[in-house]
Amino acid sequence: MIKITLSQLALALITGILPLTVLPVLPDLTLGIVLLLITAIAGYLPYRLSKLLCIALAAFLWATVNAQQILQQTDDFSGRKQQVVAEVITPFLQREDKHNLLIALKEINGQRVFPPLAARISSEDLPADYCAGQRWLLTLSLRPVHSQLNLGGFDGQRWAVANRQTLNGHVDAATPLTTACTARQRVISAVQRQLTGVDNMPILLALAFGERSLLDSPLAQLFKMTGTAHLMAISGLHIGVAALIGWLLARAIQYLLPIRWIDYRFPLLLSGITMLYYTWLSGVNPPAMRAAVAISLWLLLRLFRVHCHPWQVWLWGVALLMCSDPLNILSDSFWLSCFAVAALIFWFQWVPLAARFSRHWYWAWLRWGHLQLGMTFLLLPMQIALFHGLSLASFFANLWAVPIVSLVTVPLVLAALFLNHLPFDMALSLNAVLWWAADRSLSWMLTGLWRAEIYWLPLGESTLVLGVTGWLGVILWRMGWLYSYPLNVLTLCVLIFCWRQSSYREKENWRVDMLDVGHGLAVLIEKNGRAVLYDTGNRWEGGSQAEMQILPYLQWRNLAVEQIIISHSHLDHHGGTDRISAAFPEATIRASFQGYSPCRQGQQWHWQGLLFTVLWPPSTHDHAGNNQSCVLRVSDGTFSLLLTGDIEREAETLLVKYQRSHLAVNLLQVPHHGSRTSSIGPFLRASRPEVAMASASRFNRWRLPAQKIKQSYRENGVIWRDTARSGQLSAFFFNNYWAIKGLREQLMPRWYHQWFGVGDDNE
Repeated sequence: MIKITLSQLALALITGILPLTVLPVLPDLTLGIVLLLITAIAGYLPYRLSKLLCIALAAFLWATVNAQQILQQTDDFSGRKQQVVAEVITPFLQREDKHNLLIALKEINGQRVFPPLAARISSEDLPADYCAGQRWLLTLSLRPVHSQLNLGGFDGQRWAVANRQTLNGHVDAATPLTTACTARQRVISAVQRQLTGVDNMPILLALAFGERSLLDSPLAQLFKMTGTAHLMAISGLHIGVAALIGWLLARAIQYLLPIRWIDYRFPLLLSGITMLYYTWLSGVNPPAMRAAVAISLWLLLRLFRVHCHPWQVWLWGVALLMCSDPLNILSDSFWLSCFAVAALIFWFQWVPLAARFSRHWYWAWLRWGHLQLGMTFLLLPMQIALFHGLSLASFFANLWAVPIVSLVTVPLVLAALFLNHLPFDMALSLNAVLWWAADRSLSWMLTGLWRAEIYWLPLGESTLVLGVTGWLGVILWRMGWLYSYPLNVLTLCVLIFCWRQSSYREKENWRVDMLDVGHGLAVLIEKNGRAVLYDTGNRWEGGSQAEMQILPYLQWRNLAVEQIIISHSHLDHHGGTDRISAAFPEATIRASFQGYSPCRQGQQWHWQGLLFTVLWPPSTHDHAGNNQSCVLRVSDGTFSLLLTGDIEREAETLLVKYQRSHLAVNLLQVPHHGSRTSSIGPFLRASRPEVAMASASRFNRWRLPAQKIKQSYRENGVIWRDTARSGQLSAFFFNNYWAIKGLREQLMPRWYHQWFGVGDDNE
């Protein structure tokens, strides 16, 4: 009889599901059948290794089936109007701004939706008195999620798939089916009324219910900059605190009971009940649910007196979470949670405190500092990979904030929530006191955090190798290699550094990146770690593409912008100029309109060995429209690029007439996002590009790029690329050749980055 341990089973399951994170495409039906046959054969063979292979392949097939299902649902439900029975998930909060609501799709055209799928609609699509739990019959136009994709930016499609929220909807008609609100909604509404006028109400609602939508931008930025953002999400830390409170409460009750009534299972059961109550209050959001599943596993092991190593529990928990929903592995918060628990186990196993510091209460400060030191160093890889920076004050910020929130605020919040269910007047009075105390504790905590905000260090991909130094340093120290083999350790460090430098990327002479900024433009010309930025994307109330996409990319690539060139006055081309110039105050700014250094026909300059030539406009203007766009030719003597802004027929005709000899290039930025008013035949024949790249967004209201224009380029033998389809476009120029690659197709090909749903670029 072949025996397979639980740990071997868990490892096989994890190994089978992990490839889902890096697959460029999902297996088709033929490959799926072949894998199924191999799975059956491996399971039949009388060897442990073949049995484990069978389990891993079965897990892989389970994961790909889940992925195929969500893509199929997205294809089936998008592109046309649907009759949908939907349940509101997002709770009603007293707010006046327009925001998104999450709805669960229960039935579509009379058919039940399974597996569960959610969609986002605007708060303006439902009456102002909506609430969570209501069911509506909606006439809904659904579109698939399609996010902007740039290196260093937020991966919206990956997030949408991980959370099973791959659709956005517009409501054409809404009829209520049930108007009753959920019990959680009623609790939230009651608490929000009690918190009227309280200074830190948004944070208290985040801690009580996981509802962070009321946190304003400065607060959210503060928590990010100080490395304390994890405190504002109901996740492992808070769920663990709730479980601990339940356990302590049970032990306090047992202290009053006769000895014969005391049972070790009662604290474990009450701990689980408290934990599940807090998870329910959080709306069973994915981080809270994952923490609840993991802690439930640990409680069950304790309940049945199963003794095992912490690494075994961690391995079983990760496997359980992956199998329950394989799409979990696409979630950053999933990896952050798993990594944090692994770091805790590793730290206490490899760097334990001396026994004399583990016994007395007056050493609690040292134990807490020891824990926080380990988390600061060991979580560096995730900090750099997910947040693209490091708070130099995170150790002290967490040392200050975590005890206040975990030991003071959260217990006060849970006590207030419990009293909220009691019908006594005294309970209401005590409830108000508890909320006031929780609010004061947060004010005290924030006082310290505001002082630490300035110590944020942006870090890019070149520093990822630094993230493992904490883990590597601990291993080398504990194994004694630092003292026994110092030269070998030094050689290892040098080799790692050299490998990182050599594998960073192939050294092209220069490169051009058209960033995916939706309907707008931002093109980077880069050489030797320096960059020239042509246009800065759009801006809107409360944000800009500079903040969302351009600056994160620059920080991730560790680039310094030395020149900014603004093509013309329209907001989608210069909306982020102020934000970029604030980040790079020494950068010179050229533009075709007044207020900056002129960008005028006939100008030439050299930068990093590249020749920049301005072909248009003949003169600057107070307000430069499309046909006054700064047209710029960039050349290294062998290969060349033409940046055209938003020029239209009039400017193109004049360029062909007066600048024809300078128009021939290898790479062309498509004028005016591929509008019908641009890209006339003579201009295309004069420029003769090998590749044309357009900056456009999918589902834009102008229906750009126009299909006629795309066809015109192809008829002229030009390869068409656009950011709507490819995400960020990157052109690499070498001595004897050049190549262009899209982030979706070549640089980071993943099945969850591809084209979701039906419809073309502008449909």
